[in-house]
Amino acid sequence: MFRRLLTALLTALLVVHALGTAPAHAATTDWGAPGPYATAVEVGVVNTLYYPRDIARSDRRHPVIVWGNGTGGAPLVYRDLLLQWASHGFIVSAANTPMSNLGVSMRAGIDALARRDADPSSPFHGKVDLTRVGASGHSQGGAAAIVVGADARVDTVLPIQPGPLADIDGVHGPAFLMAGQNDSIVWPWLVRAFFDDADHIPAIYGEVRGADHFTVVGDPGPFAAPTTAWWRFQLMDDPEARAVFHGPDCGICLDHGTWSDVRRNALVPQ
Repeated sequence: MFRRLLTALLTALLVVHALGTAPAHAATTDWGAPGPYATAVEVGVVNTLYYPRDIARSDRRHPVIVWGNGTGGAPLVYRDLLLQWASHGFIVSAANTPMSNLGVSMRAGIDALARRDADPSSPFHGKVDLTRVGASGHSQGGAAAIVVGADARVDTVLPIQPGPLADIDGVHGPAFLMAGQNDSIVWPWLVRAFFDDADHIPAIYGEVRGADHFTVVGDPGPFAAPTTAWWRFQLMDDPEARAVFHGPDCGICLDHGTWSDVRRNALVPQ
């Protein structure tokens, strides 16, 4: 069950700590491509940060994404996906715990970034946009993203193949719930149950064609583009990213090669 997680972790440990070298100008509509920021990684005790490398010289504040790992996992397992988001200008605080369901370390990540934003000696001073916060995670960490979505500081959630131990009734912002068509650990109907219960918030269900429970591990493949677009839409107000999810001809609605099932509830502009 955890073979792919272990393999990805061991592979990551063998990789020299190479930082992202994204091109200066990525195509705005190729959401799976690296963004315009070179990236850096900071491994802490409670959380690992993935962020724009030159953040101290940035002329803007950067939105925050808090991340929860799947059972037995670590941020290194999801390194490629988290660096992808950082290359688009997000500060990703990934909980180091392999048991993230309660979301304690994810909330602590927001607290820690708030302290660093207020610290004049920190490279993050004045660079963290604490008014734009998203929560995401995979498997048990996906359930944790739903749990953390009840926090008043969290604006939107993106649970990837979330485990069942969460209550989406507490989430107060838009949700993009992702399932894998061939997932035999978190069956797609479990993710659809969250979607069906999320009738109080704008909610989208996307089932990735051919994906199993570990497709997102290591190279995130088909998960990279839609997740990046979601964050750019929700946390950066990117109008091109908005068109991926909203409107009668939304990008995910028409992309039958990537998606085996897409559903939007009545609160999502159709």
